[in-house]
Amino acid sequence: MTTTSTGTDWHAWQESWDRQQEWYMPDREERFRVMLDMVEALVGPTPRVLDLACGTGTITARLLARLPGATSTGVDLDPALLAIAGGTFEGDERVTLVTADLKDPDWRAGLPYDSYDAVLTATALHWLHSESLAALYGQVAELVRDGGVFMNADHMIDDLTPRINAAERALRHARMDQAKADGVLDWAEWWQLAAQDPVLAGPTARRFEIYGEHADGDMPSPSWHARVLREKGFGEARPVWCSPSDTLLLALK
Repeated sequence: MTTTSTGTDWHAWQESWDRQQEWYMPDREERFRVMLDMVEALVGPTPRVLDLACGTGTITARLLARLPGATSTGVDLDPALLAIAGGTFEGDERVTLVTADLKDPDWRAGLPYDSYDAVLTATALHWLHSESLAALYGQVAELVRDGGVFMNADHMIDDLTPRINAAERALRHARMDQAKADGVLDWAEWWQLAAQDPVLAGPTARRFEIYGEHADGDMPSPSWHARVLREKGFGEARPVWCSPSDTLLLALK
């Protein structure tokens, strides 16, 4: 494990975040594997990537481990998660971190590049309502070069299948309850730990001033995402991976 100049074990915080997220999404690493397969297939082994709503830099870490010649710009508003990302990638010239609010029409102003080979995001945009998400998709389309890709891995619920949805949710939550009984940290408990850490306490307090306890966005269907992305300027868009509750949707410029 690497300890940085702050004395904080950022690797341990990354591991803790991953375990907490896997409680909700046991197929999380498989999503990332397919995401990076498609990056390599469509834009090659040395892409310029925008890690959208990057959080702790989960995608960036896997990108650079898989494709060491890549570069990544991580953009987020959460000061606590960005602190973990900053500590994790300290000294790595391949990584640039930008603080920006994706609801701000000018959020792209601080990016170091005008275009990217790939824009990637995971489990982050469901806090946006559909109108804001459609607007963001239009801005992303302007950032992706011709032949480049956008991928969003997130909860995408098809309301046309309510019985399937209910059965999947019941089984998933039963398994989550068992894991919780075995000691897994949930989202709220993870943030309680962050608030007690001497380095993360301040950023965590600011994070809750910005977001409140939890954002309340929309989770439209994969077909909605694909349709809107095509309307905003992508030539092709479809799921390239899915589980019963999550989808990795790829759009090609």
